[in-house]
Amino acid sequence: MPLTATLEPGNDLRQAMDSMEELAATLLLAGMGIHYVGEAATLNETASGVAITFGFALVVVLLVLAAQFESFISAIIIMVTVPFGLAAAVFAIVLSGGSLNIYSQIGLVMLVGIMAKNGILIVEFANQLREQGYRVKDAIREACRIRLRPVVMTMIATVVGGVPLVLSGGPGSEARQALGWIVVGGLGLATIITLFVTPVAFLMLARFGKTRSAEADRLQAELAHVAGENEYPGRHDHPYPVAAE
Repeated sequence: MPLTATLEPGNDLRQAMDSMEELAATLLLAGMGIHYVGEAATLNETASGVAITFGFALVVVLLVLAAQFESFISAIIIMVTVPFGLAAAVFAIVLSGGSLNIYSQIGLVMLVGIMAKNGILIVEFANQLREQGYRVKDAIREACRIRLRPVVMTMIATVVGGVPLVLSGGPGSEARQALGWIVVGGLGLATIITLFVTPVAFLMLARFGKTRSAEADRLQAELAHVAGENEYPGRHDHPYPVAAE
């Protein structure tokens, strides 16, 4: 039996669908369910599509970071801040009275990339200092001190650019405001979290990874060892006894 309804002021489509599901669970008989059409069906399709896209985005960012740093340890250090940043974005949505819709989900995907960029600024410089002989603790402290200005400048520029989205009005303003609150509130809180979580993650995990210079030294030592064996092939004991001539 088809039913058509309009949204009550202050409620979005997702909230109405959730309320309908709760009501149907208590009233409908076994074997009966709800088949959505129109905008409700489109919302379900796009929500599942965005979830898959979000998962692919996380995997791609992790693999790109691992390739850039030539280490999964550095990539994991940067990605550790992502859950905290997403939590900060959801917190900003709740404070603003918004909802987690298709536009805010797109903003969350964008937020992952911006947070990874801030982490790269700190971790890359800390790795360079480690190659110069700095200890892990000294390297991350110096990297945070020097990279604080670029990280804050990026955050301020992005947040200021998102303010017009929050203050916009007229047709379609709900979509722009949802994206704007992700940028303004989510990124602002996420940047503060990044400045604290990234150094802690670096201190805990960086010791398990080797610097590029250490890997290069190990490779050179192995090549020198192989070259020495080729130059003096008889210096090692033969595995089988050799009869004297």
